[in-house]
Amino acid sequence: MSAIEADRLGFSWQSGEPVLDDCSFTIPKGQFWMLLGANGSGKSTLLKLIARILSPTTGTIEVNGSVGFVFQNPDHQLVMPTVGADIAFSLGGKNLCHRVLQERVKAVLQAVDLDGYQLRPIYALSGGQKQRVAIAGELARQTEILLLDEPTALLDREYQLDLVGLVRRLVDEQGITALWVTHRLQELDYADGALLLDRGKIIDQGKPDRLRRLLEAKEFC
Repeated sequence: MSAIEADRLGFSWQSGEPVLDDCSFTIPKGQFWMLLGANGSGKSTLLKLIARILSPTTGTIEVNGSVGFVFQNPDHQLVMPTVGADIAFSLGGKNLCHRVLQERVKAVLQAVDLDGYQLRPIYALSGGQKQRVAIAGELARQTEILLLDEPTALLDREYQLDLVGLVRRLVDEQGITALWVTHRLQELDYADGALLLDRGKIIDQGKPDRLRRLLEAKEFC
């Protein structure tokens, strides 16, 4: 079963050149895929179409499951002073009783290896920890499809693979689907599949090891 399926998907701003054109792809449910491409290729626009922030100009896109979004800069996503309060804030519309709310906060923090961080101030966290809190907030809402827009771009090298490894584990253990935008070819080692965008078109897709070899040879990213 597919989590995301696009058929000849296109998007243009009014009176402008197409940002995306004739994009067709399928991302299977419960897999970890990556989205690659040079700056300006349309990666962020594609994520916004999947998240229904934008609507297609042409073609169709079917998304089978609730969608969560993790930004490149977690400071644009975390709004409360402490870890626990921020995750609870993401559940504000769920009408959960206090006990259930606290149990869910604790469970998602355990899932992202931040057990016991409920009272930790957001400002005291490292960049990698902030990204884990952002992911935990989406998990708390029982997100089925997680979109991550270059989540390691602002992290020190030592934390980059820790984060991609965490998402790999969440996909395996919790059955979510993840689509991760990246320029870092070493992160492809953790993926089940990958899409390659070039100037608004999907020019290749499939096994990540093959795409990595292609990109290394062409120095695309």
